[in-house]
Amino acid sequence: MKTIITYGTFDLFHYGHVRLLHRLKMLGDRLIVGVSTDEFNALKGKAAFFNYQQRAEIVAACRHVDLVVPETHWQQKPQDIQRLNVDIFGMGNDWQGKFDSLANLCEVIYLDRTGHISTTEIKNSLSLELPSPANSQ
Repeated sequence: MKTIITYGTFDLFHYGHVRLLHRLKMLGDRLIVGVSTDEFNALKGKAAFFNYQQRAEIVAACRHVDLVVPETHWQQKPQDIQRLNVDIFGMGNDWQGKFDSLANLCEVIYLDRTGHISTTEIKNSLSLELPSPANSQ
């Protein structure tokens, strides 16, 4: 059995997330997803719209995902790889090269991101002030 692992915040779950998880699952038999906890996101200077429990529930509901684990700190990846018998560590290519040090534990791959979609992009577009009906005439 081939096991794949990936990590992320997975806030405002969208089709880019689904496509990434689908492509990762196609590489093996079991997909494990580490979802960043709220405390870890705070350390990274990130704030999520949904809390950890909500994001973990959303990710776990995706048919491609077999197991969700909390991601609590940067250093846990090697421990998770060994503890969960991971064969492939996969991330989006926006992280290209950042996790190459894990190659002594398992295969490390970086997949192309889905174009024209990102959580940051969604948040930015939602924060734009919409014109009021009176001003749009």
